[in-house]
Amino acid sequence: MAALGWLTPRRRSATARSVLAGEASAEAARKSARSDAPPPAEPAAPEAPGTATGTGTHSTTDAPGTTAGETAPEPAFPVPGDDLAAAFFDLDNTVMQGAAIFHFGRGLYKREFFRRRELARFAWQQAWFRLAGVEDPEHMQDARDSALSIVKGHKVSELMSIGEEIYDEYMAERIWPGTRALAQAHLDAGQKVWLVTAAPVETATIIARRLGLTGALGTVAESVDGVYTGRLVGEPLHGPAKAEAVRALAAAEDLDLARCAAYSDSHNDIPMLSLVGHPYAINPDTKLRKHARAHDWRLRDYRTGRKAVKVGVPAAAGVGAIAGGAAAAIALHRRRK
Repeated sequence: MAALGWLTPRRRSATARSVLAGEASAEAARKSARSDAPPPAEPAAPEAPGTATGTGTHSTTDAPGTTAGETAPEPAFPVPGDDLAAAFFDLDNTVMQGAAIFHFGRGLYKREFFRRRELARFAWQQAWFRLAGVEDPEHMQDARDSALSIVKGHKVSELMSIGEEIYDEYMAERIWPGTRALAQAHLDAGQKVWLVTAAPVETATIIARRLGLTGALGTVAESVDGVYTGRLVGEPLHGPAKAEAVRALAAAEDLDLARCAAYSDSHNDIPMLSLVGHPYAINPDTKLRKHARAHDWRLRDYRTGRKAVKVGVPAAAGVGAIAGGAAAAIALHRRRK
């Protein structure tokens, strides 16, 4: 029966490793934000997108405001000048179509970071994750070790430079305008806006910078003297680890989580969404849509239909930037033959 263990879904809670991952991510995010702070946001414009009275494209719920029997609208949200509030945005399929890991992997394959033998191994690992649908610790550890071995010995500055190029090649045109408008509404209100993702923190920081956001919480890969060691700090920033990162950042920034907002498409982020006073389900998967409706969370859907955009692999795989691009790499290789 042990061999069938991967067929049984498992509930994940915060562990020492997820707390470590969250705290490391928060520290990296604050350090990056201090060294590369975006220019001050312009004053909020009247009826900015993302306020409580705004309407999102393909919104799955009525925009908050007056309802039958009520005469007064809800207070504007986000609240201008509330410096105890901030916004936390998941990245994959929330801010950007598809997975950042997938797009980054495509760029690395194009630059010959992959060998055919590694492609085959990553392809099998990704197929396993899709089939199992759960995260077996031993199998995930093997996948992460394989992926991290690719960047081991490379300089952080090298991957950052390549990441800038990859953003222009594959990511810039995949940003959801609706979600971007929600983030801008928080910036216009004078609030900080952070990405929160399982993607490498360096990749996430590049995307945040390009979008004019405050910074990013992401998976932290260990480096010594600016060179990757091939190990993670804690675990991938996924599920409970995201919540721990938001909690740690909020404590460091003196934020009131009850006044903060969080946005995500995935039920895996329910721990993060549940931390804040203003949770939003954006382009939600089936489980998150059900949970959001049951808890009266606001929903926004910016897709052209109810069917989710499925590009790349789920962030839940958590095997780092390289493994995420395996499927794309194989497809590209076959097209070139």
